[in-house]
Amino acid sequence: MNPLPAQFTSRWEDNHARPSYEDAVCWHLLLGGHAGVQSIAADVRRRLARFPGLHMTPPQWLHVTVLRVGTSDRISQGDMEQMLAKAQNALARTPPLTMTLQRVLYHPEAIALSMSPASALFPLLAAARNATRGVLGEDAAGDPREGEWVPHLTLCYSTTRQPAAPVIAELGKTLPASEVTIGEMSLVVQEGAEDLWNWQIAGSVRLLGTHEGTPDGS
Repeated sequence: MNPLPAQFTSRWEDNHARPSYEDAVCWHLLLGGHAGVQSIAADVRRRLARFPGLHMTPPQWLHVTVLRVGTSDRISQGDMEQMLAKAQNALARTPPLTMTLQRVLYHPEAIALSMSPASALFPLLAAARNATRGVLGEDAAGDPREGEWVPHLTLCYSTTRQPAAPVIAELGKTLPASEVTIGEMSLVVQEGAEDLWNWQIAGSVRLLGTHEGTPDGS
């Protein structure tokens, strides 16, 4: 999401360069239930309130997208149940992950926060991709690869063209560091257009492992 953009564009103008998220099924890390994440998002919302054309992520759906699986018309309930089972098996011994939110990422279509260290989330991406391919076939979920994936929490999307510099000056390149613990990964069905936020959680995969050196660890 770097270098810094000179101008914001509209997320929902015709854009054939990226997959559509309309009626999409995705693996997400849902973070709306974390008080620290809610606090960050509320502060950003307050600071950017004077700028038009910024569509804020609803607080309950603050998330990190891990992988777009496909569209709901091609993925059955049975497919999703199988994917969840395979991903749960893969992550059964993976412990919860503590991530840091601090660096602000600017894209012409969005503003987000990076998740650091990104490499800590690679096992989740691998589990999501392998579970998807295991059910839908090897041609499914080909991207992103670990080295190309930039895990990020999207704070808002741009819905109009406007200079980026005033927004960047207001929000800056970093926020006070905040830690969040990732304890599960969810398979989510989005019904209709992306900006409607009509999401249904098909199921979640829990990170059930323990850290070495803890009372329950080996």
